[in-house]
Amino acid sequence: MGRIYDVLNSLETQGLARSQTASRPKKYVAVEPDAAMDRLLADKKRELQQQVQQYEDIVEELVGQLETGAPVEETFWTASVGQAAAIDLQIERLAAADERIVMVASSPVGQFDLDSAATRLTEALEDALDRGVTVSVLLTPQLVETLPESVGRDYRERLQDHDRFETRVSDDVTGTFEIIDDTEVCIEVPHPLTDGETFAAIDLKDPDFAADMRAEFDPRWDGAETLRL
Repeated sequence: MGRIYDVLNSLETQGLARSQTASRPKKYVAVEPDAAMDRLLADKKRELQQQVQQYEDIVEELVGQLETGAPVEETFWTASVGQAAAIDLQIERLAAADERIVMVASSPVGQFDLDSAATRLTEALEDALDRGVTVSVLLTPQLVETLPESVGRDYRERLQDHDRFETRVSDDVTGTFEIIDDTEVCIEVPHPLTDGETFAAIDLKDPDFAADMRAEFDPRWDGAETLRL
């Protein structure tokens, strides 16, 4: 009975029922249907208006942060597990570059063994160059020797002669990663059990970490030799 009275009291609070307080037990009667519908509609409008106001407040706060240059979130990371998902993440981050891409690869990885993946990488870099992005690629000589002929052909025909594109080779290279706009780093994780296969990719949006990686890259780039295929 207690729960029933709770429901009835709630209906009365919403103006959907009236009570006769003098009677014992307390009696309830429903209000007229038209009046009930009008009240329900008015309540729903007030609820929706409150939600709209909340969304407007959130948007206003975010716009204010963007206009003042205040970062909404300084550090963010995501990971994709599996070779296909890792390549998807890499392509996605290359497509997000606005100013500069630094690519480093030290050993043969699965993505270069797949013509379709290599084609996607070439297209992503070509699109970046068309957007005005500068691309620097640093490889080991051993990796260059393992590249399929199709990759070399695409490199020569679509990338090599571009003013904002350069590839260099050096033995002093470790790891496989990309630095995007000096604000984020996409790191490839090799499979621990299968040679030449990618296990995952981790993208870390952290300007400080990107700066550390860039500090490691720059002297190696300066000491590397230009690659012409």
